[in-house]
Amino acid sequence: MALNERRAWIIAYDIRCPRRLSRLHRYIKREAVPVQYSIYLYEGSAGDLGGLLMNLRGYIDDDEDDVRAYPIPRNPEIHHLGIGSLPPGALLHSADMGDAVSLLGATAE
Repeated sequence: MALNERRAWIIAYDIRCPRRLSRLHRYIKREAVPVQYSIYLYEGSAGDLGGLLMNLRGYIDDDEDDVRAYPIPRNPEIHHLGIGSLPPGALLHSADMGDAVSLLGATAE
């Protein structure tokens, strides 16, 4: 995959300090879409992701916290139970993320 090829990523974190957690959450929700608590859907190239992770480094303690990013395949098989993240009637679409928007329950009823 080229560094400039856009794709979908899952970003997950485990932050021990409530203050750092709050600061990181405020920052990352401007860059990515919340999927569940501490899990976000990010759209960008590997280079974009690298920049985001560099910025996130300023919000964490390397000895206590954990931030991870996982690429989502082009045609993911997604299974979920329970309520979706989107309110009823909401629709989410992205030309670059393909089927990854179903992570958010993009077909909420």
